[in-house]
Amino acid sequence: MSWPAGYGKRVLPEVDSTLDEAARIAGDLTGPEWILALRQTKGRARRGRDWKDPRGNFAATLVFRPDGAADQVALRSFVASLALYDACVAVTGRRDGLALKWPNDVLLNGGKLAGILLESTGQGSGVTYLSIGIGVNLMETPMKEWLEPGAVWPVSLLSETGIQVSAEEFLEALAQAYARYEAQFVTYGFEPIRTAWLSRAAKLGEVITARTATSDTEGTFETVDARGNLVLNTAKGRVTIPAADVYF
Repeated sequence: MSWPAGYGKRVLPEVDSTLDEAARIAGDLTGPEWILALRQTKGRARRGRDWKDPRGNFAATLVFRPDGAADQVALRSFVASLALYDACVAVTGRRDGLALKWPNDVLLNGGKLAGILLESTGQGSGVTYLSIGIGVNLMETPMKEWLEPGAVWPVSLLSETGIQVSAEEFLEALAQAYARYEAQFVTYGFEPIRTAWLSRAAKLGEVITARTATSDTEGTFETVDARGNLVLNTAKGRVTIPAADVYF
Protein backbone atom coordinates (compact mmCIF):
# COMPACT_ATOMS: atom_id res chain seq x y z
CA MET A 1 0.00 0.00 0.00
CA SER A 2 1.52 3.32 -1.08
CA TRP A 3 1.05 6.84 0.21
CA PRO A 4 -1.09 9.12 -2.03
CA ALA A 5 0.81 11.69 -4.07
CA GLY A 6 0.47 15.30 -2.94
CA TYR A 7 -0.46 14.52 0.68
CA GLY A 8 1.91 15.19 3.55
CA LYS A 9 2.14 13.07 6.68
CA ARG A 10 3.35 13.66 10.20
CA VAL A 11 3.17 11.14 13.04
CA LEU A 12 3.33 12.51 16.59
CA PRO A 13 4.03 10.35 19.65
CA GLU A 14 1.69 12.56 21.71
CA VAL A 15 -0.33 15.73 21.22
CA ASP A 16 -3.21 17.50 22.94
CA SER A 17 -5.47 17.14 19.90
CA THR A 18 -4.75 16.55 16.24
CA LEU A 19 -7.39 19.20 15.48
CA ASP A 20 -5.51 21.69 17.66
CA GLU A 21 -2.24 20.73 15.97
CA ALA A 22 -3.88 21.26 12.58
CA ALA A 23 -4.90 24.77 13.62
CA ARG A 24 -1.34 25.51 14.72
CA ILE A 25 0.31 24.40 11.48
CA ALA A 26 -2.35 25.30 8.90
CA GLY A 27 -0.90 28.68 8.02
CA ASP A 28 2.46 27.17 7.04
CA LEU A 29 1.17 24.33 4.86
CA THR A 30 1.57 24.25 1.09
CA GLY A 31 -0.65 21.19 0.58
CA PRO A 32 -2.95 18.77 2.39
CA GLU A 33 -1.40 17.21 5.50
CA TRP A 34 -2.35 14.19 7.58
CA ILE A 35 -1.56 14.43 11.30
CA LEU A 36 -1.60 11.18 13.27
CA ALA A 37 -1.26 11.10 17.08
CA LEU A 38 -0.18 7.87 18.72
CA ARG A 39 -1.60 9.37 21.90
CA GLN A 40 -4.09 12.23 22.17
CA THR A 41 -4.59 13.86 25.59
CA LYS A 42 -7.41 16.37 24.91
CA GLY A 43 -9.45 15.02 22.04
CA ARG A 44 -12.92 16.36 21.36
CA ALA A 45 -16.08 15.32 19.58
CA ARG A 46 -19.13 17.11 18.18
CA ARG A 47 -20.82 19.95 20.08
CA GLY A 48 -17.72 20.48 22.24
CA ARG A 49 -17.92 17.08 23.92
CA ASP A 50 -14.76 15.41 25.14
CA TRP A 51 -13.44 12.49 23.13
CA LYS A 52 -11.72 9.85 25.23
CA ASP A 53 -8.83 8.22 23.44
CA PRO A 54 -7.61 4.85 24.80
CA ARG A 55 -4.14 3.78 23.74
CA GLY A 56 -3.92 1.86 20.50
CA ASN A 57 -6.85 3.64 18.88
CA PHE A 58 -6.72 5.95 15.87
CA ALA A 59 -6.73 9.75 16.15
CA ALA A 60 -5.86 11.78 13.07
CA THR A 61 -6.72 14.99 11.25
CA LEU A 62 -6.46 15.93 7.60
CA VAL A 63 -5.96 19.68 7.13
CA PHE A 64 -5.99 21.48 3.78
CA ARG A 65 -7.15 24.54 1.90
CA PRO A 66 -10.42 23.66 0.11
CA ASP A 67 -12.11 25.37 -2.81
CA GLY A 68 -15.76 26.36 -2.84
CA ALA A 69 -18.34 27.86 -0.52
CA ALA A 70 -18.65 26.76 3.09
CA ASP A 71 -21.75 24.62 2.49
CA GLN A 72 -19.96 22.67 -0.25
CA VAL A 73 -16.80 22.32 1.82
CA ALA A 74 -18.87 20.79 4.64
CA LEU A 75 -19.84 17.92 2.32
CA ARG A 76 -16.33 16.57 2.91
CA SER A 77 -17.83 14.75 5.91
CA PHE A 78 -19.42 12.36 3.39
CA VAL A 79 -16.12 12.03 1.52
CA ALA A 80 -14.41 11.15 4.80
CA SER A 81 -17.17 8.68 5.75
CA LEU A 82 -16.74 6.77 2.50
CA ALA A 83 -12.97 6.76 2.93
CA LEU A 84 -13.34 5.37 6.45
CA TYR A 85 -15.66 2.64 5.21
CA ASP A 86 -13.21 1.63 2.49
CA ALA A 87 -10.24 1.75 4.89
CA CYS A 88 -12.04 -0.67 7.23
CA VAL A 89 -12.68 -3.01 4.30
CA ALA A 90 -9.04 -2.74 3.21
CA VAL A 91 -7.57 -3.66 6.61
CA THR A 92 -10.08 -6.41 7.44
CA GLY A 93 -10.94 -7.86 4.05
CA ARG A 94 -14.65 -7.74 4.93
CA ARG A 95 -17.58 -5.35 4.62
CA ASP A 96 -20.20 -7.35 6.52
CA GLY A 97 -21.66 -5.30 9.36
CA LEU A 98 -20.25 -1.95 8.21
CA ALA A 99 -22.65 0.97 7.76
CA LEU A 100 -22.59 4.77 7.70
CA LYS A 101 -24.70 6.70 10.20
CA TRP A 102 -25.76 10.24 9.32
CA PRO A 103 -24.14 12.66 9.71
CA ASN A 104 -20.64 11.41 10.46
CA ASP A 105 -20.27 8.00 12.16
CA VAL A 106 -19.17 4.57 10.98
CA LEU A 107 -20.96 1.57 12.53
CA LEU A 108 -19.78 -2.01 12.80
CA ASN A 109 -22.31 -4.68 13.77
CA GLY A 110 -24.59 -1.89 15.00
CA GLY A 111 -22.03 -0.27 17.32
CA LYS A 112 -20.09 2.94 16.82
CA LEU A 113 -16.64 2.24 15.42
CA ALA A 114 -15.56 5.69 14.21
CA GLY A 115 -16.53 9.35 14.19
CA ILE A 116 -15.70 12.45 12.16
CA LEU A 117 -15.51 16.10 13.22
CA LEU A 118 -15.04 18.99 10.80
CA GLU A 119 -13.58 22.34 11.85
CA SER A 120 -12.86 25.27 9.57
CA THR A 121 -11.50 28.79 9.55
CA GLY A 122 -12.46 31.59 7.21
CA GLN A 123 -14.40 34.78 6.66
CA GLY A 124 -17.90 35.22 5.29
CA SER A 125 -18.89 32.31 3.07
CA GLY A 126 -15.32 31.29 2.32
CA VAL A 127 -13.19 28.67 4.07
CA THR A 128 -9.47 29.25 4.47
CA TYR A 129 -8.60 25.88 6.00
CA LEU A 130 -10.60 22.75 6.67
CA SER A 131 -9.63 20.19 9.30
CA ILE A 132 -11.23 16.74 9.23
CA GLY A 133 -10.72 15.02 12.57
CA ILE A 134 -11.19 11.25 12.63
CA GLY A 135 -11.29 8.86 15.57
CA VAL A 136 -11.46 5.07 15.21
CA ASN A 137 -11.70 2.43 17.93
CA LEU A 138 -9.05 0.09 16.62
CA MET A 139 -8.17 -1.69 19.85
CA GLU A 140 -10.40 -0.48 22.69
CA THR A 141 -13.78 1.12 23.32
CA PRO A 142 -14.51 4.09 25.59
CA MET A 143 -15.99 3.24 28.97
CA LYS A 144 -19.73 3.58 29.46
CA GLU A 145 -19.50 6.58 31.76
CA TRP A 146 -17.85 8.55 28.97
CA LEU A 147 -20.86 8.24 26.68
CA GLU A 148 -23.71 10.69 26.23
CA PRO A 149 -27.18 9.34 27.15
CA GLY A 150 -28.76 7.30 24.37
CA ALA A 151 -25.61 7.13 22.28
CA VAL A 152 -24.82 4.10 20.13
CA TRP A 153 -22.71 1.69 22.15
CA PRO A 154 -19.06 1.78 20.98
CA VAL A 155 -17.24 -1.19 19.50
CA SER A 156 -13.68 -1.73 18.36
CA LEU A 157 -12.28 -3.27 15.22
CA LEU A 158 -10.47 -5.82 17.35
CA SER A 159 -13.51 -6.81 19.42
CA GLU A 160 -15.77 -7.26 16.39
CA THR A 161 -13.38 -8.81 13.86
CA GLY A 162 -10.48 -10.20 15.89
CA ILE A 163 -8.12 -8.27 13.62
CA GLN A 164 -5.39 -6.11 15.16
CA VAL A 165 -4.39 -3.07 13.11
CA SER A 166 -1.92 -0.36 14.09
CA ALA A 167 -2.77 3.32 13.74
CA GLU A 168 -0.02 3.73 11.14
CA GLU A 169 -1.41 0.86 9.06
CA PHE A 170 -4.90 2.27 9.23
CA LEU A 171 -3.68 5.72 8.20
CA GLU A 172 -2.12 4.29 5.04
CA ALA A 173 -5.44 2.71 4.03
CA LEU A 174 -7.47 5.79 4.98
CA ALA A 175 -5.22 8.25 3.17
CA GLN A 176 -5.39 6.22 -0.03
CA ALA A 177 -9.18 5.93 0.15
CA TYR A 178 -9.65 9.60 0.98
CA ALA A 179 -7.48 10.71 -1.95
CA ARG A 180 -9.65 8.66 -4.34
CA TYR A 181 -12.94 10.08 -3.07
CA GLU A 182 -11.59 13.62 -2.85
CA ALA A 183 -10.56 13.45 -6.52
CA GLN A 184 -14.04 12.18 -7.39
CA PHE A 185 -15.70 14.96 -5.39
CA VAL A 186 -13.59 17.70 -6.97
CA THR A 187 -14.12 16.33 -10.48
CA TYR A 188 -17.77 15.26 -10.43
CA GLY A 189 -19.33 17.05 -7.46
CA PHE A 190 -21.40 15.67 -4.61
CA GLU A 191 -23.90 13.48 -6.48
CA PRO A 192 -21.74 10.36 -6.93
CA ILE A 193 -20.54 10.74 -3.33
CA ARG A 194 -24.14 11.05 -2.13
CA THR A 195 -25.17 7.95 -4.12
CA ALA A 196 -22.27 5.91 -2.76
CA TRP A 197 -22.96 7.08 0.79
CA LEU A 198 -26.65 6.15 0.59
CA SER A 199 -25.75 2.66 -0.62
CA ARG A 200 -23.91 2.18 2.69
CA ALA A 201 -26.34 4.08 4.93
CA ALA A 202 -27.59 2.65 8.22
CA LYS A 203 -31.39 2.49 8.72
CA LEU A 204 -32.30 3.86 5.28
CA GLY A 205 -36.05 3.34 4.86
CA GLU A 206 -36.54 2.78 8.60
CA VAL A 207 -37.91 4.94 11.40
CA ILE A 208 -35.27 6.99 13.24
CA THR A 209 -35.21 10.01 15.54
CA ALA A 210 -33.26 13.20 14.76
CA ARG A 211 -32.53 15.18 17.92
CA THR A 212 -31.47 18.83 18.10
CA ALA A 213 -30.95 21.02 21.15
CA THR A 214 -34.60 22.04 21.03
CA SER A 215 -36.63 19.18 19.56
CA ASP A 216 -36.90 15.53 18.49
CA THR A 217 -38.20 14.58 15.04
CA GLU A 218 -39.25 11.00 14.35
CA GLY A 219 -39.76 9.73 10.84
CA THR A 220 -38.75 7.33 8.11
CA PHE A 221 -35.23 7.96 6.82
CA GLU A 222 -35.96 8.70 3.16
CA THR A 223 -32.68 10.09 1.82
CA VAL A 224 -29.88 12.62 2.09
CA ASP A 225 -30.45 15.56 -0.24
CA ALA A 226 -28.04 17.42 -2.54
CA ARG A 227 -26.94 19.65 0.35
CA GLY A 228 -26.22 16.75 2.70
CA ASN A 229 -29.38 17.30 4.76
CA LEU A 230 -31.26 14.43 6.35
CA VAL A 231 -34.73 13.95 4.85
CA LEU A 232 -37.43 12.27 6.96
CA ASN A 233 -41.01 11.36 6.16
CA THR A 234 -42.93 12.20 9.33
CA ALA A 235 -46.57 12.20 10.45
CA LYS A 236 -46.62 15.92 9.51
CA GLY A 237 -45.00 15.43 6.11
CA ARG A 238 -41.51 15.55 4.64
CA VAL A 239 -38.95 17.25 6.89
CA THR A 240 -35.42 18.35 5.95
CA ILE A 241 -32.90 18.52 8.79
CA PRO A 242 -29.50 20.17 8.32
CA ALA A 243 -27.95 19.20 11.65
CA ALA A 244 -28.92 16.78 14.41
CA ASP A 245 -27.93 13.68 16.33
CA VAL A 246 -29.62 10.53 15.05
CA TYR A 247 -30.99 7.82 17.33
CA PHE A 248 -32.35 4.42 16.34
